[in-house]
Amino acid sequence: MTALVFICFFLCLIFAVPIAMCMGYATILPTLIDPSFSGNLEFVVRSMIKGVDVISILAVPLFMLSGAIMATGGLSKRLFDVFAVFIGRLPGGMPCAVVVTCLFYGAISGSGPATCAAVGTMCIPLLIELGYDRVFSSALVATAAGLGVIIPPSIPYIAYGLVTDTSVGDLFTAGILPGCLIAIWLMVYAVLYCRRHGEDRKKIEANYDRLKSRGVFGVIKDGFWALLTPVIILGGIYSGIVTPTEAACVSVFYAIFVCLFVYKTVKLRDLPGFFKSAVKSYAPLGMSLCLARAFVQILALLKAPQGLSAFLSGAVDNKYIFLIVLNLILFFLGMVIDVGPANTILAPMLLPFAVSMGINPVHLGIILTCNLAIGFVTPPFGVNLFVAAPMIQSDAMTVGRKALPLIGFYAIALIMITYIPAISLCLL
Repeated sequence: MTALVFICFFLCLIFAVPIAMCMGYATILPTLIDPSFSGNLEFVVRSMIKGVDVISILAVPLFMLSGAIMATGGLSKRLFDVFAVFIGRLPGGMPCAVVVTCLFYGAISGSGPATCAAVGTMCIPLLIELGYDRVFSSALVATAAGLGVIIPPSIPYIAYGLVTDTSVGDLFTAGILPGCLIAIWLMVYAVLYCRRHGEDRKKIEANYDRLKSRGVFGVIKDGFWALLTPVIILGGIYSGIVTPTEAACVSVFYAIFVCLFVYKTVKLRDLPGFFKSAVKSYAPLGMSLCLARAFVQILALLKAPQGLSAFLSGAVDNKYIFLIVLNLILFFLGMVIDVGPANTILAPMLLPFAVSMGINPVHLGIILTCNLAIGFVTPPFGVNLFVAAPMIQSDAMTVGRKALPLIGFYAIALIMITYIPAISLCLL
């Protein structure tokens, strides 16, 4: 029966059925085949309601809302200007400034595609204007935007915490250094690329002089409120003043205050549109989360986690080999399944065996999220590719091919994160 459930799920994926519906069809399949099965429709509905009847899930739409307001409010441009005035003059400095902007903006949006859209809209035209290859510029933003789900606050961390009863605050803390490490390796590639292909120093110097004419203090002052955003959100969580859910609420009020009264880039009449957009964005994700909870409960009744543990115990007897196999499986799954739903499906099944192998649940969550985030730029369904490619009037596959070296450097960071648990756990 378990095999039929997964066959149903992956067949639906192949036929481009929405991920929520894939889980829904697979969830009700056992009771359709065997009406006496204990996981009947009533059980499924109860599991769905229980899956979203937790206060921490409110953090997801709230972070989406604050991210949408800040994106329209132009915070990404102010962040980029701050980093560009400090490192933009160095070899490869402008692409590196893009990576750092994605890193910081990820601490605002919690979403890969949102980071790609907000940073890409502003940075890609500027990089092209400065003489950088347009496909490279698009690929860089698409890859670096994956940091949006690794650096806290991260929506996939919240999803992982919901289905595994792992502290979301611990996951947020553990995600800081891995996110920074991945950003460093992406910047290493950017510098090497620029040294090999050259840069138009005249245009870069002119852009730097334009920024410098505003004064370093002036640029920092203009970007101060944007830079303060992750400090308020994450500082409130780590100091114990607010929970992650309360921090999400604070981020909404902060976004409204900054964009409405400080930068004045958003008007009061625009707010209902943001609320509507946040609800529309969250609706499919919310449905995925509640159906994922029901799907996991059905798999538990079918004893799928125990079966997987038994299989892995017989096939893998070494933690390090298990981690290699896990990363390979996650890499290919990331090509077809978004990081959030993948976390909610895989985490409850993998956690018991991972813990028996001595892997910390928080470390497992970081490995899952960092690996699956590569899926944002891997064909055929890399979401960030489809966000970034239209910005240069190109197709997703062209940008995806240019992103392959970036994925390679990303993989170096992933190996370090996988096999050096202290990178994730040392701040806990």
